[in-house]
Amino acid sequence: MLLAEVDDRDRRSSVRRVKAAGFPRDKWIGDFDFDANDAINPATVHELAKGDWIRRGDPLCLIGDSGTGKSHLLIALGTAAAEQGYRVRYTLATKLVNELVEAADDKQLAKTIARYGRVDLLMIDELGYMELDRRGAELLFQVLTEREEKNSIAIASNQSFSGWTDTFTDPRLCAAIVDRLTYNGTIIETGTHSYRLAHSRAHATG
Repeated sequence: MLLAEVDDRDRRSSVRRVKAAGFPRDKWIGDFDFDANDAINPATVHELAKGDWIRRGDPLCLIGDSGTGKSHLLIALGTAAAEQGYRVRYTLATKLVNELVEAADDKQLAKTIARYGRVDLLMIDELGYMELDRRGAELLFQVLTEREEKNSIAIASNQSFSGWTDTFTDPRLCAAIVDRLTYNGTIIETGTHSYRLAHSRAHATG
């Protein structure tokens, strides 16, 4: 009975951590169709799912076109991390920047950055979809610097690094952000073929 109670408590803690991460939907690695996207190495993803990179504080970048599985993998790896006991937080890039701007206006910036600095894994989705003004980019840079070589960051972007100057219009700031997100990190390029579109077409003709 004691073992069953401990297992139940661990399960409930795991569920709470996954919920606290703020994922927009449920995604698991076991549901990912690796056959549909041969640009992604399953062994690399399964190794990441063990969470050693989070323990080391290393970054992860998922780069590729829309529909190639970036967000699925980001959420799935975050879920695996939360289930292992890591504190995880998921957010969209624009949402995070807006929150930082509001915090700065309310003189709560240090408190907000510290809150994002405490989680073991910060996951930023849709980085590169919209241009950020200099202030927003600088605030995001402060969050990255707060976490550098201490706690992990994972990002998903539809822009290759060479195209990030469209998002971060200051070249020096752009270079510094790329450096923070790639040093000692893992970069997975998910390619250009939308498996989501192919899956939808298959269902439509099936």
